[in-house]
Amino acid sequence: MIGLLMLIICSDIVFRNLLGSSLPMVSELGALVLVMIVYLQLAATIRADRLARTEIFLPPLTRRFPRFGGMVSAVFDLVGAAMLGLVAWSTLGIFEKDLGSGEFIGVTGIATLQTWPFRAMILLGVTVATIECVVRAYGSLRANGQES
Repeated sequence: MIGLLMLIICSDIVFRNLLGSSLPMVSELGALVLVMIVYLQLAATIRADRLARTEIFLPPLTRRFPRFGGMVSAVFDLVGAAMLGLVAWSTLGIFEKDLGSGEFIGVTGIATLQTWPFRAMILLGVTVATIECVVRAYGSLRANGQES
C-alpha cells in the first residue's frame, strides 16, 4: 500500500510538471490511504511491543519489582484498549454514515470513489488493535498470577 501511495504521488508530480495540472483525487485518496495504512499496522506494532511509551521508566521498574511492573504494563494495555475501543466506536458511526449515504471522494463527472471501503479497513485495523491490547493485558496479568 505504501508503494501504491508513492506511485500515486510520484505520478501526480510528473503530471503537474508536464501538463500543469494534477491528477484528480490524489490528495483525498492519499489522505485516506495514509490513515488506513496507520490503522492496519497498529495491531502489529502493539504486538511487537514497538508502541511509543516511556521506556525509561517501565523496564527498570519491571526488573526491580516484576509484579508491580507487570501490573503497570497491564494497566497501560487496558487503558490503550479502552482508548482504541472508543476510536473504533466512533469509526463505526462514521462507517455506517458513509455506507448509508453513499459518501464519496473526488469530483463528480471526473473521478469518484466511495469512502466506505477505506472506513471499513480503518475500522478493522483499530478493532484488531483493541483486541491486541486486551490480549497483552491478559498476558501481563496472567504472568503476574503465575509468579506468586
